[in-house]
Amino acid sequence: MKPTFFLHLVFLLVGITNSFAQATKPTIMILPSDNWCDQRFFTTEINNQGTKQKVPNYKQAFQEDTELGQVISKIGSLMIDRGFPLKDVEQQLKSIETKNAEDNMTNSKSGASIDENPLDVLKKRAKADILIQIWWKVNKTDNGKVVSFVLEAFDSYTNKRIAAASGNSNPSSTEIVPEILQKAIVSNIDLFNTQLMAHFTDLLENGREILLTVKRWDSWDKDFEYEIDGEELTDYINKWMNQNTVKKKFNRTEASENKIEFEQVRIPLNDSEGNPIDAREFAKGLQKYLKKEPFNFEVKLMQRGLGEAILIVGEK
Repeated sequence: MKPTFFLHLVFLLVGITNSFAQATKPTIMILPSDNWCDQRFFTTEINNQGTKQKVPNYKQAFQEDTELGQVISKIGSLMIDRGFPLKDVEQQLKSIETKNAEDNMTNSKSGASIDENPLDVLKKRAKADILIQIWWKVNKTDNGKVVSFVLEAFDSYTNKRIAAASGNSNPSSTEIVPEILQKAIVSNIDLFNTQLMAHFTDLLENGREILLTVKRWDSWDKDFEYEIDGEELTDYINKWMNQNTVKKKFNRTEASENKIEFEQVRIPLNDSEGNPIDAREFAKGLQKYLKKEPFNFEVKLMQRGLGEAILIVGEK
């Protein structure tokens, strides 16, 4: 083999390897933790189906806290250096605000509107694979400022914690808090990165995890024990799940005449065109299946966050 050809081959293989590594990196979004927002009174109250719930007010936090944007920028640069695509939180918030202004002009005829958790809205819009939350506190010592921090990563679809790091910075009397915090995190970031990639490798091999529930309207004259060609509707749905989940991985936790519930449903990360698939996109496939022969059912599709979808059979 000629040396020049060998060198070209090496460069080609390196390029392919780097491209593959880049393609398999999960997208991330960095936010202040709930505890950080609560301690600084950056919260608001929403009506969650009749129950008042206190949730972080990210818009207020970014507008009023001078350190937050710098801290997220510093952490973001560490993640970008390690090849993770980063979703810009402030831009997503501005986009949501514009969309909300449009929605406020198009409420229902009765004037009704739906309260939704701001984090769920943000996750649906950004569609980041992983949500990283940062908490920090500045302590003053005789030798200067010491910053304590907790860094946690959550799967955006299941809200499961997948990585964590915590620690304290060295004392500093000259640096600003974001710089102190960045240096403190650097010593922990590689282990944190390893935990993230272990989780994402599992997603690549076994699919993304979601929840899927199939219900019936009480006005529907059939139920899930209804038989077509000698098989119950539940069996048809189960077969569809076997054919469309990754490695046939799902757990049917409930199956009655009125409700079928699936947990730990593993779905592909992307469709055939490379677009991310969330719970709604996956459930849309089952919705279309039930609307065709031999069923011809009307089916309503609803979504909760990125990782939960609900189908209600009988009408829309």
